[in-house]
Amino acid sequence: MGIIEKLRLDGKKALVTGGARGIGYSIATALAEAGADVAIVDMDEAAAKEAAEKIAGATGKKAIALKADVAKKPEVDGMIESVLKEFGRLDTAFCNAGICKNIPAEEMSLEDWQKVIDINLTGVFLTAQAAGKVMIKQGGGSIICTASMSAHIVNVPQPQCSYNASKAGVVQLVKSLAVEWALKNVRVNSISPGYIGTDLTLSSPVLKPFIEKWNAMAPLKRLGRPDELQAMAVYLAGDTSAFTTGGDFIIDGAFTCI
Repeated sequence: MGIIEKLRLDGKKALVTGGARGIGYSIATALAEAGADVAIVDMDEAAAKEAAEKIAGATGKKAIALKADVAKKPEVDGMIESVLKEFGRLDTAFCNAGICKNIPAEEMSLEDWQKVIDINLTGVFLTAQAAGKVMIKQGGGSIICTASMSAHIVNVPQPQCSYNASKAGVVQLVKSLAVEWALKNVRVNSISPGYIGTDLTLSSPVLKPFIEKWNAMAPLKRLGRPDELQAMAVYLAGDTSAFTTGGDFIIDGAFTCI
């Protein structure tokens, strides 16, 4: 069997949180194109349904839509139960849901701080924990978490201490889970994107003024595209990456090198 065939995900079952748009949608599409059935999880149920229909129509794979708040354990547990009911197993969990608040540290309320941590870090833990329990019972699986280059550098000029701290936490959480679950055949890795030109980023009146500054600083002088993260996600989801766990894969156009 050649390397291309080995990278296929035929027969595998996956879920993607925050999968209705942006990076999550792009990754869910790639997993389905590689052969996996996919559950699209999002707070926006209508958007999740639309995304699932598009993916199913384009790939011929089964794609379902689920609504869940990853910061709430009962909803995460219900999400996993729904996936198992529909698919019978779970091979890949892509923990992607996240938010960012650009607020100066001295002005940030505890509520704003907690909201970011609850979704970006606690939500990743709850999703990984629930998925990990299933994977341990079934004999293995792959968990992939969206971290960020913000785990390694302080982004400027936007003030986002809560986001940066949450993503640094994700990287260390991934390493911890990878070590704990290594002998249980559950692999845990993270992808750390740089600035990615999602529809939301490109249309956001808050972020638009920053884009020119980001591009001026970037070695490649541009934003990344969501599809430029797809190959790494497919690799980590499949059996070809059996010796790859505890890694944080920075895909940032060399931004963190400067």
